[in-house]
Amino acid sequence: MTSPLDHTATRRQLLTLATVGGAGLFAAANAGPASAATTGNRFRLTVLGTSDLHGNVYNWDYYKNAEYDDATHNDIGLAKAATLVKAVRAERGASSCLTLDAGDTIQGTPLAYYYANIEPIGGRTKHPMAMAMNALGYDAAALGNHEFNYGLEHLDRFRKELNHPLLGANAVDWDTGEPVFRPWVMKEVATRPGRPPLKVGILGLVTPGVAIWDKANVEGKVRFPGIVEQAEVYVPRMKKAGADVVVVSCHSGMDTSSSYGDALPYPENASSLLAAQVPGIDAILVGHAHSEIPMRKVKNEVTGQRVLLSEPKYWGMRVTVMDLNLEYDGARWGVVSSGATLLDANTATEDAEIAALIRPAHTKVLTYVNSVVGTSTTAMSAATSRYEDTPAIDFINDVQADAVKTAVAGTPAASNPVLSIAAPFNRAAAIPAGQVTVRDVAGLYIFDNTLVGITMTGADLRAYLEKSAAYFKQVSGTGPFTPDQLTNAVTPEAPGGTPDYNYDIVGGLDAPLTYDIDLAQPVGSRIKDLAYDGAPVTDAQVFTVAINNYRQSGGGGFPAVATAPVVYNAQQPIRELLIAWVSANGTIDPATFSSVDWRLTSNGSPITITG
Repeated sequence: MTSPLDHTATRRQLLTLATVGGAGLFAAANAGPASAATTGNRFRLTVLGTSDLHGNVYNWDYYKNAEYDDATHNDIGLAKAATLVKAVRAERGASSCLTLDAGDTIQGTPLAYYYANIEPIGGRTKHPMAMAMNALGYDAAALGNHEFNYGLEHLDRFRKELNHPLLGANAVDWDTGEPVFRPWVMKEVATRPGRPPLKVGILGLVTPGVAIWDKANVEGKVRFPGIVEQAEVYVPRMKKAGADVVVVSCHSGMDTSSSYGDALPYPENASSLLAAQVPGIDAILVGHAHSEIPMRKVKNEVTGQRVLLSEPKYWGMRVTVMDLNLEYDGARWGVVSSGATLLDANTATEDAEIAALIRPAHTKVLTYVNSVVGTSTTAMSAATSRYEDTPAIDFINDVQADAVKTAVAGTPAASNPVLSIAAPFNRAAAIPAGQVTVRDVAGLYIFDNTLVGITMTGADLRAYLEKSAAYFKQVSGTGPFTPDQLTNAVTPEAPGGTPDYNYDIVGGLDAPLTYDIDLAQPVGSRIKDLAYDGAPVTDAQVFTVAINNYRQSGGGGFPAVATAPVVYNAQQPIRELLIAWVSANGTIDPATFSSVDWRLTSNGSPITITG
């Protein structure tokens, strides 16, 4: 996993371009008439790209307090990605390379969380991701949707720490429609003696879903028009300003889909649409979907140009290498061929400069996350939470519901039964028996969501649970089935399979909410025997419900919640509530809050799940 990357290994990886997503690339770059080579009419621009770093500098899992590892033994972190970037610069010549990022940088790890909430950046406290990116020398980066999680003030402080522009052409002022962030930047790249520099226009775009997912932070301040619509405005401006080449850093997935359905008039994932519908783009660095796509070509519907796209997975696991091969026609440079591939962080050691630079911040965060906050009477694992009722999710729901009940005391909402909604975010999450640390509790809730209280009717609740149950595949019989035979169903909104975070579990606080999910039935008809405190839930019954801000704002396209009356919203991070609960109570005892209230069935009979 951590074999060193030397010059020979670098060259070996780079020379695989012809077989890994970049057929014929080096031939295109180096071939051609001798006269063209000697007269300097050809030039190769290399665009290096990362995306969805999510606060990862080191190959480290803060929740396990160990070196990062996954089922396919990927390595992660900007420190390793930096080694790959520097190796390519050395191979190609740094002056012919540009380095970009496609967003989601400042959220996702305890390192990022610490410098947003525990020791917020500002003054002498610098963001470790800004320090690392500055050390590597990025040329530009796009906004990601998670950049907005901690509010506009935090984001602006981060932006000011960067040595490169943070681009967002479709993040515009609520009233004026003018960009809040710089929309694009022009970079001049020296080419050949006697030839003019290459002018590269770099455009940044972010998924419009920010308007839903971070509504509390952006409503009334920043709007998010469509990706294609804004590119149609700015690409011609970049061309008019002299751009020979247009590269887009786009925090929006490759294949057109929207987790929020039709809640917005613009798709969440629009990079292929961008390539197909906006003339003048040469290459797109893709982010947001966490996919590994070495190279894809999309034909522009207007010009017929084949636009190059590449997405480098996430967390620094891969680095995109896009090569644009150009020819000078006597007036300007133009792209004649292109190709791309991905480099793998497993082949790299950590960059010594960046590793040393961020070590003090990393050490400080390790001290914080490994501090003991309480004890647990028994171990709780979230490994099976997506297909069976577990104490781990019951704990989250109990803390959320209790917080909302306390907050609405003395208001009309206090007379309603209190429910809570949570999702199995992290299969690896576990609370050990005995001493419990901050990282143990934080692992249960890896997203930076805040708590909201809303009211829902019984009819709303049933519709919500039916939407959630679309997470499961339809089956016949009671099994036994493996978890993968039942979960992560493909839907029109989730063509790659419904993610775990879009499966919600609902629980009651003072009395149980019970229900079966009948997987022999089609989507929309699966929730059976829905009851509260043993009595069937009626359509008109009213509940006060604890829910996270992502879901309440419309994330996932769940019914009823985005328009439901809000009875509590102090923007309190749920992770902090969980940690504070353990600190205040001292002991986690599942016997006080956990019970089996829902199950998977087939025509009324329990399903058996193995493996």
